[in-house]
Amino acid sequence: MSSADDPQDPIEAHVEGMLRELGEDPSRDGLINTPSRVAKAMRFFTKGYTQDPAEILTGALFDVDYDEMVLVKDIDFFSQCEHHMVPFFGRVHVGYIPNGKVVGLSKIPRTVDIFARRLQVQERLTMEIAETIERVLQPKGVGVVVEAKHLCMMSRGVEKQNSFAITSSMRGAFETDSKTRAEFMELIRHRKESFA
Repeated sequence: MSSADDPQDPIEAHVEGMLRELGEDPSRDGLINTPSRVAKAMRFFTKGYTQDPAEILTGALFDVDYDEMVLVKDIDFFSQCEHHMVPFFGRVHVGYIPNGKVVGLSKIPRTVDIFARRLQVQERLTMEIAETIERVLQPKGVGVVVEAKHLCMMSRGVEKQNSFAITSSMRGAFETDSKTRAEFMELIRHRKESFA
């Protein structure tokens, strides 16, 4: 329950109304605090709206004389499908070829998280990560591959529990140079455990 020091989140009233529409009693013991918990959870799941990925990246750029591929792979992410507001989750692989600058390695997963913590579709998530890295780092090329399982497909609709979707965005050398693209795809295939 909210107090005078902790004003009620407007989301809570909507959750309470939804519970009533579903035939539930929001005042019963197990549901008394559910509107507050859901509001807090939704604020966390969508906190990417209040964060700027370009700011994260520009805060950790370093001049280097290195022009080989930099790869951060198997970045776990969790997001919310904008069509049904149910989770989809998986892994992101990001590679880029520096053009005089590199970014601190931890900033790439943080960039992924910022875009994932918004209502999303997988295709746009993939493009937004690639576009932002390309715009801020101005590398010779960038490649992003996203593998995800979607609860909207697993628990409703077609109900296919073993399906997952793969999307990619290739820019610069990753798009124009088949050897660069092939190296990237081969590197992200090598992992200790398969996607499951």
